[in-house]
Amino acid sequence: MNKIIFIFLISFTTIFAQSAGNSGLAFLKLGFGARNISMGDVGAETSNDVSAFFYNPARLADNDDNEIMLMHNSWIQGTTSEILGVKTSVWDVPLAFGVDVTSIDDIQVRTAATDNPIATFNANYFAGSVSTGFNIYDNIAFGATIKYLYEGLYSDEATGWGFDFGLNYKTPVEGLSAAMVLRNLGSMNDLKNESTKLPTEFRIGPAYQINLFEKFAVTAAAEFQKYTPDKDDSHINYGAEILYDNLIALRGGYQSDYESKGFTAGFGLIWGGFGLDYAYQPFNDGLGDANIISLRFKF
Repeated sequence: MNKIIFIFLISFTTIFAQSAGNSGLAFLKLGFGARNISMGDVGAETSNDVSAFFYNPARLADNDDNEIMLMHNSWIQGTTSEILGVKTSVWDVPLAFGVDVTSIDDIQVRTAATDNPIATFNANYFAGSVSTGFNIYDNIAFGATIKYLYEGLYSDEATGWGFDFGLNYKTPVEGLSAAMVLRNLGSMNDLKNESTKLPTEFRIGPAYQINLFEKFAVTAAAEFQKYTPDKDDSHINYGAEILYDNLIALRGGYQSDYESKGFTAGFGLIWGGFGLDYAYQPFNDGLGDANIISLRFKF
């Protein structure tokens, strides 16, 4: 266990030593599952279904269900995402598979800022991933994800690989857990003359779940989030959920230190193995609003 944690921390130190510069492939930041997004995107600590493959693969270790999740994200400025996640077990080893197809439509081509557009094109992105998680010591779980990445911009294309590593710890305090994640380690081939830098991400934070009265369950979480190689791109995210009788959920959250977004909200409806979740995320500066819908099936 100590060796794994040591490697985890050394990797975190190494990515912070990279040279400064803006990253690309921003679709890897958009989140998965309307439940997580509506709670301020604190999925590293709260993802309790197949969406764990996106946020923290270590959390797959405590989920024995077979699941399918579909998500449609109608984001801002013509950006849309369709994401599929499937979780199963092979020889008692949990496995999750993910497919993310994101596009930005009608990007204008101009010879100068004041000219009329001479053409339009679409930007296309794809991520396909495989994840697993398992317990390594008492209440500590470790997980890993490998993903194939693709980006197509105008007439140029590039591919690459990304890797995620996560830890999840169930503390001796009932209902209290903590998580730590490194996401999007890896690299891309050159896109025309230069390779795109992945939005390498570090998250750490606690989550607490408590049952109130007979039918109410409350979950609250907070996390510190840092992207590299962007030096100043760090945030603190908060989220909460009130679940009644495992049927109806109300959710809200806040993401700090973003110029154009902050509050999130949503709800969930559950019928046996079927779940419908919705998230709403407003943006400032005339960028519009994001509406996210996801469907979950357990079997």
